Amino acid sequence: MTGPVLAPSVTGVVVVPSAPLLLPEHAGQVDAVPELRAAIRETLSGLPVGEVALLPEPRWGERVGRFLLADAGLGDRVAVSAARALVVVGDGSARRTEKAPGYLDERAAGFDAAIEDALRSGDAGALAAVDVELGQELLAAGAGVLRALGAAVVESGRAVIAADLVHAADPFGVRYWVARWQLG
Repeated sequence: MTGPVLAPSVTGVVVVPSAPLLLPEHAGQVDAVPELRAAIRETLSGLPVGEVALLPEPRWGERVGRFLLADAGLGDRVAVSAARALVVVGDGSARRTEKAPGYLDERAAGFDAAIEDALRSGDAGALAAVDVELGQELLAAGAGVLRALGAAVVESGRAVIAADLVHAADPFGVRYWVARWQLG
């Protein structure tokens, strides 16, 4: 991956879901995911001061990412030129249960667990190895962007010096993560 995504100025990475249910027009009168929303706000508010670049999954990612940044009071910081933080927007498998959007696929739990372990431990190499084709079969909207994140960190030669899996849940049979990495 080339370009400003992992410019030397980037010191923080945050992973958030691309779930449309986080957008006001798709939310019900009662928030279906209050813990997820709170984890996102708290994590985004802790981003380094400066501009923020988005690395969104193609379908909803940019729209959801921009909304989440605005919701956390950071909407005016989205830029790429001198970004201090990278916000990666994508989900895990949408085939975790029989009631999931893609119905149950037994491979989903293992696929998501590998990504979750990489996010928790700051293992960029493991993220760079995400099987995007399997991710497509499992309706994992974030497989490509998570792989791109891992590859960008590996290619940059920078280390993840701190990693924190802030939130992990699978409401409605879709795996969502909120994670943060600090880059050295």
